[in-house]
Amino acid sequence: MMKKVLLHICCGVCAYSAIKALKDKGFYVEGFFYNPNIEPLDEYIKRKDTAAEVCQISKVSISEGSYSPQQWHDIIDGYKDDIEGGRRCDLCYEMRLRETLRVCQEKKIDFFTTTLTISPYKNSNKIHQIGKKLSDSRFLAVDFKKNDGFKETMRFAKKHNLYRQNYCGCLYNR
Repeated sequence: MMKKVLLHICCGVCAYSAIKALKDKGFYVEGFFYNPNIEPLDEYIKRKDTAAEVCQISKVSISEGSYSPQQWHDIIDGYKDDIEGGRRCDLCYEMRLRETLRVCQEKKIDFFTTTLTISPYKNSNKIHQIGKKLSDSRFLAVDFKKNDGFKETMRFAKKHNLYRQNYCGCLYNR
């Protein structure tokens, strides 16, 4: 029986090579868009719509978590002035991975992982540590930027004329 993985999708274009890599490893992939850190709302909608388009092209279903920027602000309060990659980012990763795990368990999906590791600006080891802390048995620690994952996803975005953002989504990193 094919194992299922819930893929947290941080932004639309990042999903492509992650979905491809997971499918190549024999997984059935379901997308999950949960990003209360993305502001303003119009930016959130662009990324959500792009994620849906990538999932449609990749023949993967996608669900959306609640959009609750105030909850995100409450969690990162006190860390607004951190540099990118600091404690604010750790708290943001954990919030999104925790919700992905909750949905994974609710849907009785075998594993969860995230597209966050495709970014050359994100520390994959740190993301993996957070995911493993949440569930060592369910988190798939995959570094999607390896094997030119980021380059492949950028080529795909250009080919399909998909929206590409110029910041992580956090207003404090703009």
